[in-house]
Formats: sequence, C-alpha cells, structure tokens
Amino acid sequence: MDPRDLIKRPVITERSTELMEQRKYVFEVDPRANKVEIRQAVEKLFGVKVEKVNTMNVPRKRKRVGRFEGYKPAWKKAIVKLTEDSKPIELFD
Repeated sequence: MDPRDLIKRPVITERSTELMEQRKYVFEVDPRANKVEIRQAVEKLFGVKVEKVNTMNVPRKRKRVGRFEGYKPAWKKAIVKLTEDSKPIELFD
C-alpha cells in the first residue's frame, strides 16, 4: 500500500499541538493499517526517524440536525513519536 494512502491527514487540535512539544504528531490513518506500516509510511513521507507509534480506534459519534439523526464515521488515529536526533515535521510548523 502506498504511504499516502495510509496517512490520510494530520489531526490539528489543542491537544495535538501540545503533544508536538514532546515530539509527538497525530495523524488520521487507514483503519486497516498496523503500527509497522504507519512507522514506515511516516519515515518515507517526511524523512524522519520514528521511535514509537501508538494507535487507537475512535468510535463513531451520534449527530442530530433537527429531527434527523445520523452518525459520524469511526476512524483510526495514530500518535507518532520521533527520535531525539530527527528533525521536526515541516507540515506542522
């Protein structure tokens, strides 16, 4: 699988910007991707060394607009920690 298919988008929130100080970056990834594939994709796309990858499945959320109900889809989130000697990811600066 192509690395651009595995890493869908960066997640920019207050919490994720605080994690950047600890050299941790948050991405939305393909739900079928495992930690090894995510590590290889980030290293290839951004030219950095990854120390650790944590993943979690975010459950779907119920949403309502007036009398109509539905769900936002479930997705998978990856928190990637870079090694001390690798440079920060330029996308977030």
